[in-house]
Amino acid sequence: MTINDNKRLLAQTNNKLNKHVLMQNLLFNLHTHCHYCDGSSPPEEYVKEAIRQGFHTLGFSSHAPVPFENKFAIQSESKLIEYANEIRSLKQKYKNELNIFLASEIDFIPGITSEFDYLNQLAELDYAIGGVHLLKHPEKDTLWFIDGPKQEIYDEGLKNIFDGDIHLAIKTYWRQIREMINTQSFDIVAHLDKIKMHNRNRYFTENESWYQHELIETLELIAEKKIIVEVNTRGIYKGRSDELFPGVDALKKILDLSIPITLNSDAHKPEDLSKYFPEARNILKKIGFKKLRIFTENGWDESNV
Repeated sequence: MTINDNKRLLAQTNNKLNKHVLMQNLLFNLHTHCHYCDGSSPPEEYVKEAIRQGFHTLGFSSHAPVPFENKFAIQSESKLIEYANEIRSLKQKYKNELNIFLASEIDFIPGITSEFDYLNQLAELDYAIGGVHLLKHPEKDTLWFIDGPKQEIYDEGLKNIFDGDIHLAIKTYWRQIREMINTQSFDIVAHLDKIKMHNRNRYFTENESWYQHELIETLELIAEKKIIVEVNTRGIYKGRSDELFPGVDALKKILDLSIPITLNSDAHKPEDLSKYFPEARNILKKIGFKKLRIFTENGWDESNV
């Protein structure tokens, strides 16, 4: 073996070791909203804050356009392309300081929203996040908005759209999630059990057998389709939930089914990027999780919890 061969082997070994060390200590967030949707600030402000906090990877995931008037999503397909181009520009500008990736949180409403593949190809996304924020009643055209800061909107929707039938409403949520999984192509399912956020044990409890049946059926499908479940901290740090999305009971089932997870803050402000991360990591470790999925230049990889 020549001196050059030895140097080449040493360099390859060091690269592997550096990657190994790096993957043990990653600070990253793959679910980030900027001012193109309902985030507070231009994308570059999130990039600068991520670098300040010592992030290795930042994925932008502004809400994809939906075909009706709203205040939360990118407003048009042309704006989606503009957003995509700006993120790619930032990726080049900060390539020596931060790994930046382009994604979108795409809403699924049966018969209403665009196909995920279409939006993915239009914007040339690195990965896609699938989410349900509005429920389509099985027999009505009106939509129930389950998200946002106001509990009264949740309550009014349940009363006026679902006639107060909590079983029908919650089953509709889980069936819509499963339909998204069965019909759309995406990598991460967002805030899986967010339907509980404004409930706060008023209309149902998560240990009821009918609710557990819906949850388990959904998790088994997620395991079959090999989709990543995001552990989302936003509900806790915004004071809208007492636990993570999904909660501890669901996370134990996710571990039992060997479903991969990632940890996201669902940031809408630069200062949100790593909120509740240390606490969430401790919860995940206590449950028994060892690894988190992270997106890299070579696709999906793993880092330690």
